[in-house]
Amino acid sequence: MLRETLLIFLSLFFFGYADPAPKCTRNSSFIDFESDFIMVQHQLRGHFKIIDDCSFRVSQFDMLSGSDVHWWGAIDTDFDNFTNGGFIVSDHKLNHTYANLTFVVQLMKNVTWDMIPVLSVWDIPTASNFGHVLIQNITTKNDGGEEKEKRKVSVHTEPTMFDNCKVLSKDFRVRWSLNLKEDSIEIGLEGATGVMNYMAFGWANPNATDSELMIGADVAVTGFKEDGLPFVDDFFITKYSECVKNSEDGSVEGVCPDSIYEGPDRVGLVNDTRLIYGHRSDGVSLVRYKRPLSQVDGKYDQSVVQSANMTVIWALGKMRAPDTVLPHYLPQNHGGLPFETFGHLVLNVSQNVNDCKGPLDAGDKEDQDVIIADAKVPLVVSTGPALHYPNPPNPAKILYINKKEAPVLRVERGVPVTFSIQAGHDVALYITTDPIGGNATLRNLTETIYAGGPEAHGVQASPTELVWAPDRNTPDQIYYHSVYEKKMGWRVEVVDGGLSDMYNNSVVLDDQQVTFFWTLSKDSISIAARGEKKSGYLAIGFGSGMINSYTYVGWVDDNGVGRVNTYWIDGQDASSIHLTQENLTHVRCKTENGMITLEFTRPLVPSCSRGKRPECNNIIDPTTPLKVIWAMGSRWSNEHLTERNMHTVTSSRPILVQLMRGSAEAEQDLLPVLAVHGFMMFLAWGILLPGGILAARYLKHLKGDNWYKIHVYLQYSGLAIIFLALLFAVAELRGFHVSSTHVKFGIAAIVLACIQPANAFLRPPKQSNGEQPTLKRIIWEYLHIIVGRSAIFVGIAALFTGMKHLGDRYALENVHGLTWAMIIWFLVGALSIAYFEYREKQQARDRIFGRGNWVLGNEEDDSIDLLSPTIPLSTNKESQASARMEVQLEPLNR
Repeated sequence: MLRETLLIFLSLFFFGYADPAPKCTRNSSFIDFESDFIMVQHQLRGHFKIIDDCSFRVSQFDMLSGSDVHWWGAIDTDFDNFTNGGFIVSDHKLNHTYANLTFVVQLMKNVTWDMIPVLSVWDIPTASNFGHVLIQNITTKNDGGEEKEKRKVSVHTEPTMFDNCKVLSKDFRVRWSLNLKEDSIEIGLEGATGVMNYMAFGWANPNATDSELMIGADVAVTGFKEDGLPFVDDFFITKYSECVKNSEDGSVEGVCPDSIYEGPDRVGLVNDTRLIYGHRSDGVSLVRYKRPLSQVDGKYDQSVVQSANMTVIWALGKMRAPDTVLPHYLPQNHGGLPFETFGHLVLNVSQNVNDCKGPLDAGDKEDQDVIIADAKVPLVVSTGPALHYPNPPNPAKILYINKKEAPVLRVERGVPVTFSIQAGHDVALYITTDPIGGNATLRNLTETIYAGGPEAHGVQASPTELVWAPDRNTPDQIYYHSVYEKKMGWRVEVVDGGLSDMYNNSVVLDDQQVTFFWTLSKDSISIAARGEKKSGYLAIGFGSGMINSYTYVGWVDDNGVGRVNTYWIDGQDASSIHLTQENLTHVRCKTENGMITLEFTRPLVPSCSRGKRPECNNIIDPTTPLKVIWAMGSRWSNEHLTERNMHTVTSSRPILVQLMRGSAEAEQDLLPVLAVHGFMMFLAWGILLPGGILAARYLKHLKGDNWYKIHVYLQYSGLAIIFLALLFAVAELRGFHVSSTHVKFGIAAIVLACIQPANAFLRPPKQSNGEQPTLKRIIWEYLHIIVGRSAIFVGIAALFTGMKHLGDRYALENVHGLTWAMIIWFLVGALSIAYFEYREKQQARDRIFGRGNWVLGNEEDDSIDLLSPTIPLSTNKESQASARMEVQLEPLNR
């Protein structure tokens, strides 16, 4: 006790000392004005009171240190007044950490209270407002309704200030204030914990034993949602487990909200906690809520006897986001250091306690998203509203990178960074050493500009590209800002080379939340994946969706060891996740600022036989697009998996990664117009055009020129359908790209098909009266037959490559079935042609031996012009043959 008193005395002596105030008047209407400080950042809290016209007292003052901090006056709290109209009001500096101190501050001689409606604690180099008070008069009236002297007589209180504070652990505190008139207590939970973590505090069942304090406990669980808003919920504990819902009868057990026990219609009736305030700053969460003392729901809540010593329990840990089964933010099991802590103690809330000496100092103060720049992926720079800017005050519009609000930008030395600037012509991006931006020379300061400037502006329709390559002389920390406006951007972290230098290729996966890296070698592939947001684990999978995918999960366990496991997933629940034994080498996994990075090397073809185990079928073909999906969640386990290990955010669709080319594109659903395109092409190349050829070959026995009409109608109908189907595909895909094998075969088939009508138009005339055909006629007939049949074969090849392209691009489940159906169709056609040819040769032999004519035609008709509508019904050769056959068919009556 003596030692603590001595330390407080020394602190007051060195840090709380101020020159004694000279003789000073008390004429200002603000004399005796009192207010709590409004906390903005650096965990500033305390009480402010004006003593006289030239001094004020600060008590219970906490603050984390800054760089050059002063007492600062301003007309108002908006950005322009603070930054452009603010001024120093005292020679007293605050350049160290303050811990529950009290001291008096003297104003400068030329400063009066009327000049400073806002008194702030201001860090000049970063233009940061740590906290402030609003000094305002209130006009009161006498009984007659006349205005009295303007004088602030009431005390303004802030929700960050409490009457009592108790240290629960080095990173967790509970603060409270009693309100006996309302039979209530206001509690503030304050923890240096992760943004995805919960804070829990409550009263144990008075009848519980020390070994089962949680059973029957009434606990409030607080935290922050994904959108940054605070929440508090009333929980009742029935079992040492996470909240679990019975799928059969709908009952729940474990650490569950009171409202779940009674159903969704009674949420407001059983939740006795009421949120008052919450904020997160400097890596510290603070949530203030109110609950009754004695007038509680006796079924799920414990009464608090304000004068009694009662056992309370508390915990910090990971939080699970709501899902369709349990739509609440739920605590996960706390399992010990370093990630979760819990405990209990005896507390009497009526006793004045304040053992919180100084502000909480979190190890990780950065809550902003981190964007890790990649050499081959441009960073899209835009603007948006300031919702959670990390360094207030700030303008209403700030810079966004890849749709993230003022993120920390991490770049690697030697790796070029490309910005696609789409923030508007009034925002010019530049990289600078000045933490405020907005052209430091206008403030008579110097700055070093590394990239950008007044010309680096653009819009979405016409973006400007800016390339910057940090080198080894670039400082570890610089800033990106606008040339024309201060404090629109944030920090740039410059680190030594990393993944972009280690891997040859990289792409950003769906939703820009995961970056995928890879390097191909002869027999293996090295892969890395980096999450671009904070999570407990990162998973990437190969497949069109979670079901039937090969998945790699990276996480850091409770001992701080990075792990990567491989799985085969064949369902949607935890029991469908099967651990596999893939041959992974060079495995690494780490977390940095809450973001997971995993790395591994695996063979392209597993060494085991296909079908032996699921992972034996996990073959990577570099020539085929690799479908990659991703998922993130709050917690993973190396042991038995449960529903709590399911992901909280996942990719909405696979990305097709071209391993050989180093590019990627989003997988799309099969477009209806493309389905029509495929059907029309099959109708043309699979039915109409082959049918026209068969008509010319085998239907010349029909009367007149009917076979010729059928031939021409089928050919021209097929050609018209081909062009219509081609137009459908080009219009739907918005272009004509000769890249895939299917398109190359298709173009070749269409060119060959177009040659046929031109060839028919230019055909030489056929010789008559049995004359020998000319050389031109012979060449034309060979060309016509060869080109026509070649077009059919190439068209069929285009059909099959088209089916393969659909399977690779759209992952249709029935592609194999359709392919086999086409194979059977063309096989039946080929067998039919073989049969007709056999019968035709049989007919030829029959004619030679005088057995009669074949019903499908005449062998000698092959020499007839296939495209001419005028065909002689008989020739001399035919007459002679008929005569011979007539003699052969007469009976012998000798």
